[in-house]
Amino acid sequence: MKTIGLLGGMSWESTVTYYQFLNRMARERLGGLHSARCLIWSCDFAEIAALQAAGDWDKAIEAMVAAARQVERGGADCLLICTNTMHKMAKDVQEAIDIPLLHIADATAPAIRDAGCSHPLLLATAYTMEQDFYKGHLEREHGISVKVPDEDDRIEIHRIIYEELCQGEIWADSKQTYLDIVEKEIMAGADGVIFGCTEIGLLVSRDDFAVPAFDTTALHAKAALDFALSA
Repeated sequence: MKTIGLLGGMSWESTVTYYQFLNRMARERLGGLHSARCLIWSCDFAEIAALQAAGDWDKAIEAMVAAARQVERGGADCLLICTNTMHKMAKDVQEAIDIPLLHIADATAPAIRDAGCSHPLLLATAYTMEQDFYKGHLEREHGISVKVPDEDDRIEIHRIIYEELCQGEIWADSKQTYLDIVEKEIMAGADGVIFGCTEIGLLVSRDDFAVPAFDTTALHAKAALDFALSA
């Protein structure tokens, strides 16, 4: 089994979920006492979030590249950036290391295509919903055109992620807010839902929606284990 490198801590709440997914999937596939071979670098998310809020993406790139090199030096055979938002610098990170970076959008796209969705709704941080690095990657590389909520809904989705989910707070009224936003967008033509922030699966599940839903954390973990078990 190859070693999976996890660049996590952004936030650690979802990094825990990555670790659980990877080990549960390894046990399901291999049986017995098997678990995934992992190497985790966990960032101090307060530092990263401050750079995001300030729009200082150059320093964020420096931090991500330095961490990725540490993971590579530790013996990882591949790298996962355990957050959708920080895939903004995926190209810079990949160019700085020799091991493959498994892009979270590449892991998600096949499931979207297999479900026959052509206009899924993207729920994510404001950075991911509003900038091109994620939406553009899905469209350019996979021909998937995503929808995003309106501005007021984007603000509330983002707030819930940073002020609640990243701090381990799960509230029923916030879940209802997400459900209401998705229902509104389905009525406007969305035919699927992308959990485009790795914490969103802590609040809602695929069973909450009448359309196909895609948990990027689970799909990313599956792609990593597929790689780790490949010949």
